[in-house]
Amino acid sequence: MKRTPVILLSLLALSLSAMASELFTVGQPAPEFELYDQNGQLHALEDYRDQWVVLYFYPKDETPGCTTEACEFRDNIFAFRKINAQILGVSLDDVESHRKFSENHGLPFPLLADSNGKAAGAYGVKTRMFGMTVAKRQTFLIGPDGTIAKHYEKVKPADHSAQVLADLKELGATSLD
Repeated sequence: MKRTPVILLSLLALSLSAMASELFTVGQPAPEFELYDQNGQLHALEDYRDQWVVLYFYPKDETPGCTTEACEFRDNIFAFRKINAQILGVSLDDVESHRKFSENHGLPFPLLADSNGKAAGAYGVKTRMFGMTVAKRQTFLIGPDGTIAKHYEKVKPADHSAQVLADLKELGATSLD
């Protein structure tokens, strides 16, 4: 008898996960957002029309996987810039936390503070982990037209930046040279 609630909760979680995946199919408009970065500058998705956007959500500043992922994007920044792709990191940490994280690791791209979780909710990545509300580690490639070109639900921090670069080239991102 006690297994019934566990089974029902498991089925509900699976169906919600499937629904989140279905929310973001290739070609659909990406949800708009307005968020402040580590320097207090406001960023909106519409600011990046006519260029590729790598919108990567991550759980927490200064944690091992999140640091690895951010540093991999940092180390490939010139390759992303060469194909006119803007990297935007997003977590539910605040501006000050992002400022310290960015300074500690020399991150040359905006880290957006989604402190109220509104953007993470709109993208279907807001979750609870270890008693905290965080963003799931997922990435969205947004095309120059503002539509979702690819959604990465499973991300390996150490390999992700290279995978995204390869996919951008496959999707037609070309060098500015």
